Amino acid sequence: MERLGVGILGVGFVAKFHLRAFANIRNIDVVAIYSRTYERAKEAAFYSEQLGLGRPKVYSDVWDLLRDPKVNAVWILTPNDTHVTYAKYVAEEAKQGKGNLVGVVVEKPLARNVKEAKEMLDAIEKSGLLHGYLENQVFMPSITRGKEVVWGIGARYSGRPYLARAAEEHAGPHNIWFWKPSISGGGVLLDMMCHSLEAARYILYDPKKGKDSIKPKYIYGETAILKWLRKEYVEDLKKRFGIDFSKEPAEDYALAIVTYEDDEGNIIVTETRTSWSFVGAGLRLSFEVLGPEYSLYINTLQPELFTFISRNIKIPPSEEFIEKQNAEQGLMPIIPDEAITYGYHAEDKHMVESFLAGKTPIENWYDGYLVVQLMMHAYLSAEKGAKIKFDPSQVESYIPPYARRKD
Repeated sequence: MERLGVGILGVGFVAKFHLRAFANIRNIDVVAIYSRTYERAKEAAFYSEQLGLGRPKVYSDVWDLLRDPKVNAVWILTPNDTHVTYAKYVAEEAKQGKGNLVGVVVEKPLARNVKEAKEMLDAIEKSGLLHGYLENQVFMPSITRGKEVVWGIGARYSGRPYLARAAEEHAGPHNIWFWKPSISGGGVLLDMMCHSLEAARYILYDPKKGKDSIKPKYIYGETAILKWLRKEYVEDLKKRFGIDFSKEPAEDYALAIVTYEDDEGNIIVTETRTSWSFVGAGLRLSFEVLGPEYSLYINTLQPELFTFISRNIKIPPSEEFIEKQNAEQGLMPIIPDEAITYGYHAEDKHMVESFLAGKTPIENWYDGYLVVQLMMHAYLSAEKGAKIKFDPSQVESYIPPYARRKD
């Protein structure tokens, strides 16, 4: 194929990032959009047209989109509880051969637990489709360039890096389903630790040897609800989303320490931390890498662009400057193009180019599967209050505590 026809399932917050990324990628056409809410699908189609991507066809039936001969690849951007269902739909349609599907990608996390992730992998392997895992932080320009510096200079002249720290923090999700663990599968650990775990692992493996050159050995996890069960914040969620978080809570803070061993027997460590209880200018992504004679540091709230808004100006709440923005006054960092800074552009470009070339993307469902395994180990460790050995068999049917139904 010379061009890739993309069909999008789901038109929530993250879909806008992908559409903005697509606007700067060659050889792609957004040809179809599906949403369970037809009006929102039409709005997304109009936004696509505004970005110069053309006016995609709007579908209210997912099977009709999958059978559209113009659709070559599917971007699954729907809530966590639907990933396994839509993955099976795509795989089934590909096996029947009625459409022209060659690939499918899914937004993080791959699934809510290992059982669902395994079902998705089994389905996609039988379909023969190429598959990509949408982990944008691995594709952040600062991360990819940082890895080049770490391994091209630091490791070359001093020795391999031995510690990576990664954190993602903000004041809470946009959408109601993130706050309901019966839908999402968990709290901030499942929502954002998937990013931090994979970005930290990515930086620590030798690019010449590949991902399999480091193996997880032990995991230690901590979870807590630090902010959102306080009375005033429970009331805030009732007002904004109509939910009672006190009856169905989920962790708003999580820490995971993963001990890896490389192919030469060296011990390396990742420390990852995520929070829905951080109040700052907005979303903060931070990374740190340590080696024998070097270090590297990234903080997305320290960009090249800032603005100052005095107290004499009253601006309505918005996210004009940065995702999850918490203020409209004072000294504010501005990220000129979040789709680029956060890695969406490079991520989608890689997926498109891989599918056009008939190759499996470097981030694929096997990576997503491992990340789910690591997250379930972190939950299990937190529940036991102890460091545990990495043993996939112990989390095959494990469900995080807050996602276990009480009825």
